[in-house]
Parts: sequence; C-alpha cells; structure tokens
Amino acid sequence: MESGAVAEEAEEITLPDGGSVWRRVVRTAMRDGAVLVADLYSADREPAARPVLLERTPYGRRARRESDGLDRRGEPVFPDRSAAIFVGHGYNVVRQDCRGRGDSEGRFVKYLGEAEDGYDTVEWIGAQPWCDGRVATTGVSYSAHVQTALAALSPRHLAAMFVDSGGFASAYEAGIRMGGAFELKQATWAYRHALNSPAAHRDPVVRASLQSQDLPAWFRAMPWRRGASPLRAVPEYEEYLLEQWEHGAFGEFWQRLGLFGRGSYDRFPDVPSLHMVSWYDPYVLTAVENFRALTEAKSSPAYLVVGPWTHGARSVRYSGDVDFGPRAVLDGNLAPDYWEFRARWLARHLGDASGDGGAEEDFPRVQYFLMGGGSGRRNEDGRLEHGGRWRTAATWPPQDATAVRLYLRQDGSLTASPPQDGADDRLEYDFDPANPVPTIGGQITSGEPVMHGGAFDQCPTDGTFGCEPPHLPLAARPDVLVFQTEPLAEDVAIAGPVRVRLSVASSAPDTDFTVRLIDVHPPNADYPNGYAMNLTDGILRCRYRNSFTDPEPMRPGTVYEITVTAPDTANLFAEGHRIRLDVSSSNFPRFDVNPNTGGPEAAARRRVVAVNEVHLSPQHPSWLSVHVLGDGSGAGPGRG
Repeated sequence: MESGAVAEEAEEITLPDGGSVWRRVVRTAMRDGAVLVADLYSADREPAARPVLLERTPYGRRARRESDGLDRRGEPVFPDRSAAIFVGHGYNVVRQDCRGRGDSEGRFVKYLGEAEDGYDTVEWIGAQPWCDGRVATTGVSYSAHVQTALAALSPRHLAAMFVDSGGFASAYEAGIRMGGAFELKQATWAYRHALNSPAAHRDPVVRASLQSQDLPAWFRAMPWRRGASPLRAVPEYEEYLLEQWEHGAFGEFWQRLGLFGRGSYDRFPDVPSLHMVSWYDPYVLTAVENFRALTEAKSSPAYLVVGPWTHGARSVRYSGDVDFGPRAVLDGNLAPDYWEFRARWLARHLGDASGDGGAEEDFPRVQYFLMGGGSGRRNEDGRLEHGGRWRTAATWPPQDATAVRLYLRQDGSLTASPPQDGADDRLEYDFDPANPVPTIGGQITSGEPVMHGGAFDQCPTDGTFGCEPPHLPLAARPDVLVFQTEPLAEDVAIAGPVRVRLSVASSAPDTDFTVRLIDVHPPNADYPNGYAMNLTDGILRCRYRNSFTDPEPMRPGTVYEITVTAPDTANLFAEGHRIRLDVSSSNFPRFDVNPNTGGPEAAARRRVVAVNEVHLSPQHPSWLSVHVLGDGSGAGPGRG
C-alpha cells in the first residue's frame, strides 16, 4: 500500500455529547520500510488543509491514559473526544502508534528510534493535502519524549511543541539516571508494558510467564541479569533495560538522539514551545532545562508551567498524602480545563478557526504553584492540608529569587551562619547496602507496585516497600543525618534550584550520598508528632563527583567536596515550620543501591558496609543552597 493511503473508509464517530468527528486510518512508511499506523481525525469526510496536531504514543492510539486528565466537568476524555475538541478549534489531529506498539510494525526499543520515526512522520504529514504545512506536536510523558527527539532532526514542518511531563534534556541526569544512579522506575515501567507488548498479546505462554512474576520479590533480588529477571520471557524488553542499567558512565550511549536534547538545541526548529511538569514528577530538571535553553537559543517564545501534582495528574488537588487545595488543579485556575488550556496556547501561536478569541489570551512565560500556607490539619479525606497558590514570573528561577546558603552544623542545626570555630566537626555513619533507606514518595512515576510518587510524612507505613514494624520515622535511623532550622519566626518562600554542597569522606572506593529537602509542620491535634513533608530529593554516586564521563575511585579517609543536585521546587515554609535537610547514602527502590565496592552496580554480587562521613568544619563546610523569594533576607511573601 502506498504510504499514507487510506486503509479503511473514513467513519463518522458519534460522541457522547452528541457531536461527531470523522476518523480514518493512515499508514506511514518510515525510512527503513517499517509502517506505522495512525488515526487521522477531521471535521469532514474529506479533510481540508489545516494545521495538524500530532501525538505519537506507545500506549495505544485509541486508549485513554490516566495522565490524559479530566475535563472541566471532572469526566475522563477518551481519544476520539479529545481529537474532536481540537478539530473544533480548526485542526486536523493525528494519533500514531509508535514503532512496535499498537498496530505499528517494527521492534520497540524504548526511547531509541523515536527521533527518526518522528521526523519522518512530521515531514510526511506536512506534505499531505490535508495539512497546511504546519504540524504542532503534543503529548504527555513518552509522548513528550518523542517530541524533543524529533526536534533534534530539524523537521521543517514543525510549527509548535506542547511538551508535557517529559522531553529529555539529558536522560542520564533526569529520567533514567540521576547523579550516576539508576532510576528503578525504568524497571517497573518495563515490566508493566511488557505485559501489553505484541509478544504478550500473541503468545499466551509469554503473558502467563509475565503475570506469574512477583515484582516486589524481584526488587529484593537486585541486580537483575539476563535470563534471571521478571522480563526473561520478553528478551527485547530485558535487553534494553539492562543495557541502560549497565551503562553507568556518560558516554556515546547517552548522547544518542532521543536521550540527549542538550546536544541538539541548536538544531531544534525555532518554534514556540511549552514545557509542563509537576513538582512530584521525575522530569522537573528536564522541563526547566528545556525551557531555559530554548529561551536563550531561540527567538520564538518558550513557556514553563509547574503544578504540585504527580506525573500528569493536573486535575488532582492532592499528591501522595498531601492536599494542596482547590487552587492546585489546572482546571478552573489556569483554564477551564486541560483541553482549553492547550487550545488557547495553540491559538496564540497557530491561530484558531473557532473564533473564540483564544489567540488574545496572555500567557506568562512562567506559571508555577507555590506550595504551602495551608492549615496543616487533616482534611476529611485524611490528607494534610498544605495549601498553595499560583504565581507567575518572567524567568526561572523567578527574577525576585535570591540564592541563600544554609550551613549544616555538628549539632544538627541548619543556619545562615557558617561554622566559625576550628574544630574538625564531622558526623559519620555506617551505610549498609543490605539495609537501604526506604523511598517514601518523591518524584516518581510508573513505580507501582513497589513505590509511589508524591508528598508523604517521612515515616514508613505498612505500605512502604522494604519496611517492617515498628515503623519509626526515617529521622530515627542511624544512617540518616538530620539538619533543621529552628521554628521559623516568619514565612520563608523558596522557588528555584536546590543544591547541596557536601564535604565527605568514605572508607569505600565508591559510595552514594543522598539529600532530601523537607518542610516540617509543627505538631497539632491531628498530627501530634508533626509532619515531615518531602519536597525534593537528589543523589550522587561519588565516583562521578568530578565527571560523569570519567569516574574516579575515592581514597579512604580523603575529604572530597561534592555537589548533590535535587530537582527544583517552590514552597512556602510557614511561620513555626522548620526547613529540614536529610543526608544519607541510599533511597531505595527509587534508585539502585551502591554496593560500595567500586565495581559496576548492575552486575554486583558483593556488598560491603561503608563508613561515610559528612564534614562540617570551617575548613570543610557543607551547605544547602535554595532560592528565597522576596528581598533575599529570608522573608518570603505572605501566605496565599
């Protein structure tokens, strides 16, 4: 069949609200001959030339995902209706199955090949009689990654990008690895989507093998090996996952198209782009870097939107066990709903045939949710009321934010004053890889059933992976160092990057250091022990302290200065709260555990206990850097 020919007659799809849209299947041949299948939606049986909105997905082009969100009535929107909404705004819509997924041909290798396939698809669409030459891309998560992948090849028909919760700036530094450690959400994602792979659909034995696996048990038996993993029935999934895990250093593997947008910004077309993400999403660093880099490199505007959600959950007011109030959702705050928000933004840059005036909407370059300012009590749903409000800015970090250092002190305090005396202050602990610090919330997606993203009190429960009663706070563990301010005399608001400079030493040739920034709510009748709410966390594998490309072992007893980066955040620490920083050496199962041997962690069969030190003296200080809103003195805006 000729590429792009109609595979079946166009059919009129009747929608639940009484409207309709025309849908036909189109097939597009890629440069290697693989044919990808898509649905083309239009207002009429024979589509007229219009701008085209393209979404490429590995999840099934006719399947709804949770991250698709809810409409203004709180109802789920399925692909046909979603497409019809944009058709009503003057676009034709194409939803395509990625290679090796859904009905498309070829072999699926996660992230790789999406640049070429995406480029070929955009350029093919741009040449069709039903396209006016302009193609705008949209999509969440994987459908965001494929957008920045194809942009790296400079398609001339690309007219705009709406990149939601993804679009790798550097997958090595956020999304697959962070600080040299491997993000184990990749393992849970691979397992869950292997269950929906063509191989599992074709062969009931393969599906039965996958369904029989006890994934939590496999997490206790890490690292995995070829033929000894829950993915062994689908070798292509096992292979790509282990290949990512085994490439510990930053090299050519991580600089390939689709994984390293940073290396191609100069080739991105000069088109408007919007980057949306959530504070409890793995792609905060990615969205911020893409926004800042494209703002600096292009004349077309870039936009940044950050909410207090988990991955793609923009219609939900809570994240984990914390409620951010009715203003937290996109719906009714930034726009009537997600579809109207996108339509208004597209109208601003591509025009809108509906005549609803969307093109006149004023979009600030940055819209971000400043968490905090709530009552701190338990609401009727059993969640902490943390509150918050939307703010706008022209830059990120906001132009009124000032970098401030808070020093870690021997007595566990966190102060604006650096250490003054000459004592060689230090704190040390044993880091046992067999007993890692458990993950409780954070910037996680696709982690179920072993981990869950969001904001939680940093005290394990029966649902915390790897924990057994009694469930004491993480602060009670001997391998967790806690530093916190006195109760604040006034509100302090932060918005921007979070960096922790540590002076460290270890008995091991390699080890990890982790950090977690926490808002400590004071005790009340609902939370008599207070509530230690996680905001953001980071990790560094010490052999990469100077270079992700050229790892260097540590010398026992030698003090090194390292920087641990945590994804950006925005939070109001209310009067009476404390700013807290936890320092340790593991965060499992969010990240793989360092065996402390200096060998490759993806193939480790031995583990040793490391004696790790954090130095806090004038000669070897350690500090936390945050960006404080207001006059830079520590005073933030009033509660919203």
